[in-house]
Amino acid sequence: MKKLILFAALLFGGANIANAQINEGNVMIGGSLTNLNLEFDRQTTFQVTPTAAWFIKDGLAVGGYGKFGLNHVNGQDGNSYSYGIGPLARYFVSAEKLPAFRQTKFFLEANAGFEGTDNRVNRTTTNGLGFGFGPGISYFITPSIGLEAIVKYGGIVGFGSSAYSQSLSFGIGFQVYLPSKKLIKEIKEF
Repeated sequence: MKKLILFAALLFGGANIANAQINEGNVMIGGSLTNLNLEFDRQTTFQVTPTAAWFIKDGLAVGGYGKFGLNHVNGQDGNSYSYGIGPLARYFVSAEKLPAFRQTKFFLEANAGFEGTDNRVNRTTTNGLGFGFGPGISYFITPSIGLEAIVKYGGIVGFGSSAYSQSLSFGIGFQVYLPSKKLIKEIKEF
């Protein structure tokens, strides 16, 4: 009988816990891998973007990001690098009313900061104000871990031999959602 009551509590209480990840006060830490191309005999390309954010209200997180990218083409002297650091904001839209999307959250992300590119092959550089925005989707494999995919348009406006650079990227990654003390207390009382 105890197992049946526990099962019912988890089943009906699951809707509250499903949104627990994006509650005010929680922390989101993770990152994504974008522009991955591993043609080892020709070219290797990747970009790593770690992120950390704090939920200032339910569904809205603000924080920071960093990024480092590398593009190496065999047979060429030099590589291309990308780098950046700055603030980001992420707004979540829940789709839990649709049964197939109970563990899924859609989001919009935007960032702005100092970014740059350094192409040592054709000797061009761009650095200055970097920005990016785009939609994404996060699928929660556990209440605290979300696998995500994002499509993002990005650009850099600034200085160097090229005054503007732009890109459209697809990234995959994960985020770990750490609950606030208030949420931990509520779970213990449940």
